[in-house]
Amino acid sequence: MDEQKQLRAHLSELLEGKFAHIDVESALERFPVEKINAKIENFPHTAWHLLEHIRIAQWDILEFSRDSEHVSPEFPDGYWNLTDGTAETWKKSAAQILENLQEMRDLVADEKNDLFRKIPHGDGQTLLRETLLACDHAAYHLGQIMVLQKIFDAE
Repeated sequence: MDEQKQLRAHLSELLEGKFAHIDVESALERFPVEKINAKIENFPHTAWHLLEHIRIAQWDILEFSRDSEHVSPEFPDGYWNLTDGTAETWKKSAAQILENLQEMRDLVADEKNDLFRKIPHGDGQTLLRETLLACDHAAYHLGQIMVLQKIFDAE
């Protein structure tokens, strides 16, 4: 197997998230939906805020990686939806995250996309870098959501 093909396989596994971390789908299905807007002392975000932040940032990374016309949200406020969520919006946001993850896997799997080539409309970013960024960012905030779940489970 050539090196880029092997790297593509590893990135696909990382995007799927079923190895070193809990996968996004399982984590979000287990979160108690009645607690998505619950706040805890000394922590600024609810699970809903974190989920929406993952969705917005992941969408931005995906679109930047494939669309030269994409305009990113204003940083940092455009990456946060600080309203309250509902069971319906939680489910919709989670579905969008999963859809975008699949689209990122498809982008990475497409051998026409050189993982190391600089993105023409960027300032040095590559598809490899953007993929790793998407995975790292989602894992960090998904970990926060899981900690919130543990706290709520202990109440």
